[in-house]
Amino acid sequence: MRHELLIDGFVITSDNSAAIGEKLQDVVYAPDSITAKFAARVALLEQWAAGSEPQAVLLHNFSGVEQWNAYLAGLTELFAEAETVLPPISGSTETNMPTLQSGIAVTMIGKQNRDLAPAESLRWFVYGVPLVGEEVLTKTDQIADLGLIRKAFDSAVIERIWPVGSKGIAQEAALLMDRHVEVSADLDLNCSGGPATCVLLGVNPANKERAQRYFGKNLFLMEFK
Repeated sequence: MRHELLIDGFVITSDNSAAIGEKLQDVVYAPDSITAKFAARVALLEQWAAGSEPQAVLLHNFSGVEQWNAYLAGLTELFAEAETVLPPISGSTETNMPTLQSGIAVTMIGKQNRDLAPAESLRWFVYGVPLVGEEVLTKTDQIADLGLIRKAFDSAVIERIWPVGSKGIAQEAALLMDRHVEVSADLDLNCSGGPATCVLLGVNPANKERAQRYFGKNLFLMEFK
């Protein structure tokens, strides 16, 4: 669930993950570095959605001291994939109590540096496919590519981005437009987007065909009614 906070031009975003990792009682097994990468992915995409770039990252590690380096590696990998600078990272680790399941939270503090076009003025697409659980690990070719998104921003192929969360594409479209909307696309509109495996992209109408060529088969046109 999105809980973005805006204070005097600073944007604070966060995401967390529980019972996903390498502990015996975790519900979903995943390498700790991957768990951290996808938690940070959501926070980074929410920064971009607000027209912001992260200036600092806080890592909250409830899993134990042994997991810190793996979590740090996941954050480093994420920013490398996004082809953007890794900000300074600080945080804390639970060392007093052993935990039976993994737990991590990532908070990013950023500064707005991009003007946002009104949502109603853009053509909107879904980029990537909504995936959850094990699908995130097995269907990586269907996940929105952060590096492509970053380049699309920098070359004005896209104007805005909006990550899809656990309530699905239809709910995020309503939040984006700030009103009830009926939307159609060649995807499951109510399926959870998991760790933002898909995103909504706002495109200047003049760049519609350019965006379709750029993103290829994992780009789906949205129609609003």
